[in-house]
Amino acid sequence: MKGEKMASMSRLQAESQVENRIGGPPKVEAQGFSFFYGKTQALKSLDLTVPENSLLTIMGPTGSGKTTFLKALNRLNDRVPGISHSGSLLLGGKDVYDRDVDVATLRRRVGMVFALPVPLPMSIYENVAFGPRKRGVSSKKRLDEIVEEALVSAALWDEVKDRLDSSAHNLSGGQQQRLSLARVLAVDPEVILLDEPTSGLDPISTLKIEELLRVLSERYTVILVTHNPVQAARIQGEVAFFYMGELIEKGPAASMFVRPKDKRTEDYITGKFG
Repeated sequence: MKGEKMASMSRLQAESQVENRIGGPPKVEAQGFSFFYGKTQALKSLDLTVPENSLLTIMGPTGSGKTTFLKALNRLNDRVPGISHSGSLLLGGKDVYDRDVDVATLRRRVGMVFALPVPLPMSIYENVAFGPRKRGVSSKKRLDEIVEEALVSAALWDEVKDRLDSSAHNLSGGQQQRLSLARVLAVDPEVILLDEPTSGLDPISTLKIEELLRVLSERYTVILVTHNPVQAARIQGEVAFFYMGELIEKGPAASMFVRPKDKRTEDYITGKFG
């Protein structure tokens, strides 16, 4: 009995440590945020806070609004006909839909990595240097520094440092995805969004990406979308469960996968639907 009590106390202490680590100041906040494609409501009055320098995994079945949330945050849906929204979606306390928000600047602050890596038709070096060049960086020395720093942060430098001038299309799928991440890091974002970034990768490449995200969350706010609850549990950090456009619950992975609060969450993580 005493051993069970000690084990329970240790588990609660571990969960408390996780909650303390992810309890920093808010970086992203949805306040009653809804999003519509014409008459179809994709997001329903979301209330969600993502602390600065943390890792949030959003899980849920197809059609639950996960990708819509990411695209709303850096306004990738702006040109879709018939869209509308209500409520607030804040980045650093400012609504991303305020009229004075410069969308190009917003997309630099909030970088996005998609499920399918699409390298630019140029060298590895030029893929990473492309964004900084567009921002006005012209010094070769500074570009060299940025490219190396970004590739190191994306855990790719050691694999490509001797072939930076070769085509990015010669990289493996996992390497191309890390190159996509390096391109985002090269423009010094505040938030990194990832939409199913490992869906087409082998298990080894998937684990590399997951380990990398845990490290990056110490310097950036990282929001990952996945349809795989096993991945959400493996990555740890905080987890939000979206279902049919609603946020059903959110909390540390350590507690959500042991004792979910909502029956729908339990049914999803145990594979009863998905």
